Formats: sequence, structure tokens, C-alpha cells
Amino acid sequence: MSVQEKWQWQEPGTAWKGVGIYHVTLTVPSREPLLGTLAIPQNDPTQAHVIRTALGEAIVEELYVMCKHYPSIRILQFCLMPDHLHAIIHVTRVMDTSIRSVIRGYWQGVKKHGRSHTLSINPELNSGPLDKETGTTGSGTEATYPFPVFTERPFIRSLSRRGQLDTMMRYVQMNPQRLATKRQKPGFFRVQRGIEVAERSYDGVGNATLLMAERFETVHVRRAMVQAAEQGDNAPLRDYMNGCVLAARQGSVMVSPFISPQEKQVMEVLLRERLPFILLTDNGFREYYKPTNRLFDACAAGRVLILSPWAYDANKRHISRENCVALNIMAEEITKI
Repeated sequence: MSVQEKWQWQEPGTAWKGVGIYHVTLTVPSREPLLGTLAIPQNDPTQAHVIRTALGEAIVEELYVMCKHYPSIRILQFCLMPDHLHAIIHVTRVMDTSIRSVIRGYWQGVKKHGRSHTLSINPELNSGPLDKETGTTGSGTEATYPFPVFTERPFIRSLSRRGQLDTMMRYVQMNPQRLATKRQKPGFFRVQRGIEVAERSYDGVGNATLLMAERFETVHVRRAMVQAAEQGDNAPLRDYMNGCVLAARQGSVMVSPFISPQEKQVMEVLLRERLPFILLTDNGFREYYKPTNRLFDACAAGRVLILSPWAYDANKRHISRENCVALNIMAEEITKI
């Protein structure tokens, strides 16, 4: 594979040279904590922070070097974690090059630090050239740290919809706290494979004991209710949504993919009132999956179980109508167990 092909990791047909805001994630291939150590003072996740290694410090410094080299770029927020880096980058005016080329240049600068760091802890590597196939030098010494530091396919996402920036800023800021919470409560955040429910197999994250509840009810807003509300008759929709919340308050575990805006409103009330529910999702879980924002907090407290009948697809962006129908059927099945 050529260098040009390796770096075709943006959406085809996009220049990415204009004004915009981007979320960038670079990950250590081995997921080793080369960049820092998570500290949790007094076992309080809200105080969690990362103590950077020398390599981590160099990687952060390289961000400032990148900004000096490209005056059109501002770093709005970044967070260095033990095994990855998040950065939110604002391109303030049209550039001659694309944001992917900028990040490629940053990746190459970081690669040099990885090489220097490896040599600093393994001086014997200077005794000969490194064999890329075996990871050894001419003297046969094996490198203990991989380089380049980050994978060659960084994740870049354009933040263009309303509210995305605030959400992502909070996500980046909360990374140390979320990692600390996951370490303290690993059971609720470990991806559980092959959960058998109503003769189907699911992958799940969260509190699987919710499946042992005495009562379940679905949250499924019908199109007729929404159409009636659009025509001025709000009572059926209002009464149904209120009924869902009342059922949860009375001890039922609500089950739903929470797809429609009205169903999402019910889920927001469940989250606000700290009521348990089961969320069905159309995409599975990558190995290091973690829920976002308030769903993360509810998961940590054992109030949520997230289930998916399908494997994770990195290219999936939108839920299909077929998936919506299937998930609503599965929600009905779960209420009958």
C-alpha cells in the first residue's frame, strides 16, 4: 500500500481546507499506556487526571508546534490519555492544505519523538538499523516501545451540527473521569457478548441484572399519536408519554430503542429521575466502547443496560427503517420474558 493510499482515511470527495471545527483522535496501536498514568486522588473519579510521561509531554508540545506552523489553526480543547490523544481543532480561515494533511504532519512529528524515546530507554538500539519486519536492530536487540507512536489512521470528525461542539468539548474534558469510573466499576462497562434474551443473542454494556426485573414495559410512540398531535389533538401523545414515566416510577423497567424525538424525551426524563431502563441500539460495541454524557453516568450507577443484536460497524451512520422496526419488535419480546 502506498503512502497516498494509507492516508485516504477521510470521506471521499471532501477537501477539508475550509473554516471548520474537527474532533481528532490518535491512538497508540498496542493501547499501551506510553503517554501517561491515570491518577485518582482519594479514589474520587472527579479528581482524576493523567500524569504525563516524557513522551506524553513531547506529544503535547508537538501540538503547539503544529499551531505555530499553521497559523489558521487553534486548539480549542485537548486531552492526553495514557494510550490516546483527543483534540478539538478550529480552522479559522481557508488553508492551502487540508486538515488531514495537517494531522499527517503532526503524526510524522510525533513519530520522531517515538523514535527518540525508544532510543533514550534502549541506547543499544543505536548499535544498528532497526529491522521493521522483526522489530530488532542489527545486534538483535528488541525494541520495547513501538513506533510510530500512533496508528496511521487517525480519526477525524467534522463538527457541523448544532450542539456538537459543546457535547464534544465536555466529552474530551471528562475523559480522565470516565476512565477512572470505568476502572472502579469495570463490570458495568465491559462489553458482554452473547447475552441470551427471548431466544436472541445480544451484546451488551451496563447492568445485565435489569433483565431479571419483575415488570417491563415498552416505550413506543405510534405514528398515529404524533399525527394527531400535529393536527391539534395532543391528548393521546401526552397521556402515553406521561404513562411511560409513571410506569417507570412504579417500578417497571422501560425497554425501547428510543428512536423518535418523543421517545427520546421520555428517556431524558428517565435519566433525570434516575429510573432504570434498557436501551436497544442498532450498532454493536467496539472493544473500548463507553456510553457518552448522562448515559455514561447512569451506566456507572447500574441504571442502564444497552443491548445490540448486531456487531459493531465502524461505517454505520444512520439507522434504517428496517432496523427501527426490528428493534421495536425486540423490545416487545423482552417485555414478555
